[in-house]
Amino acid sequence: MRQLYIGNKNYSSWSMRPWVLLTQAGIPFEEVLVRFDAFDATSRFKQTVSAQTPVGKVPVLVDDGFAVWDTLAIAETLAEQFPDKQLWPADPQARARARSVCAEMHSGFGALRSACPMNIEASLPTIGALALRDQPGVRADLARLVAMWSELLAQHGGPLLFGEFTVADAYFAPVIMRIKTYALPVPPQVAAYIDRVCALPGVKAWIDGALAEQDFLDFEEPYRLQRT
Repeated sequence: MRQLYIGNKNYSSWSMRPWVLLTQAGIPFEEVLVRFDAFDATSRFKQTVSAQTPVGKVPVLVDDGFAVWDTLAIAETLAEQFPDKQLWPADPQARARARSVCAEMHSGFGALRSACPMNIEASLPTIGALALRDQPGVRADLARLVAMWSELLAQHGGPLLFGEFTVADAYFAPVIMRIKTYALPVPPQVAAYIDRVCALPGVKAWIDGALAEQDFLDFEEPYRLQRT
């Protein structure tokens, strides 16, 4: 049984991507939850994860003792192992576009990520409004997401970015969580897409897990002193 090492579901946006991909695609795996802690070399988190990968970060997919890290590498590995799951679009151009937007998400949107860290349990609309008011980079990142998603939904007819569920939808699930937590405004067609993603069984299961954790980590909470 392959194992997926992840961090806290409420906070770990990187962990969410492959977990949702595996779960929504119906690929069996064992979840290994390694809760966040101080992250120093002697911490339980670092010791546990560093035993699987030299980078000491989650997520890590371990299959028959072989570790794959980084969300893009994990997605590509799963797509190769399970071609019947059609994790990428079948059409070559659509597949290339899906890889392009995933890579864009992988390396971009730094302003939105920094100003609006993932925190599924929280509701922070005031913070979201301030970020949009004061940070041009956040406005630009949100505008790019809206333009990208609107174009892909129109081109492929929905209900998801490339019609059926693909790696791309799993890849954007964490930023969807941010849009909801910080109440960032989006047009109706994008709001409807967000609702559809949140209703996917794999995404809903992650959200339910995040809400059940009941952890409060001050170093992951720049805007709150306690759970509300």
